[in-house]
Amino acid sequence: MVRVKRGLMTRKRHKKLLKNTTWFRLLNSRVFSRAKNAWMKSGLNSYIWRRQKKRNFRKLWTVRINIAARMHGTTYSKLINNLYTKRVSLNRKVLSNLAISHPKVFENVVNFVK
Repeated sequence: MVRVKRGLMTRKRHKKLLKNTTWFRLLNSRVFSRAKNAWMKSGLNSYIWRRQKKRNFRKLWTVRINIAARMHGTTYSKLINNLYTKRVSLNRKVLSNLAISHPKVFENVVNFVK
C-alpha cells in the first residue's frame, strides 16, 4: 500500500483557523492551539451576546415606555394591562419608538386605553 502523508490537510486547516484569528491579541493569533481555544471562546461569547442583546433591548423599551407613561399620568404596568384588555396589538418596541419620536401619537394611545 501507498503511504499517505497527512501534512497538507493539517496545514490547510491550521492556516484557515489562523486566518480567522488574525485580529486576536498576543499568541492567540499566532499559535494554533491558543488560537483554536480563543476562536471557540469567541464563538461562545458571540452566541451568549446575541441572546443577551434581546434581553437588554426589551429592558430599554420597558424603561422608555414607563417614563413616557408616567408623563401622561399612568404607569407601565397599568398601560400594558390596558393595552391587553383593549386588544391593542402594539409591541414594546413600537411603543418605545412612538414615545420617543411621536409623543402626540403615544399620548393618543395612552388616552385610548385609559
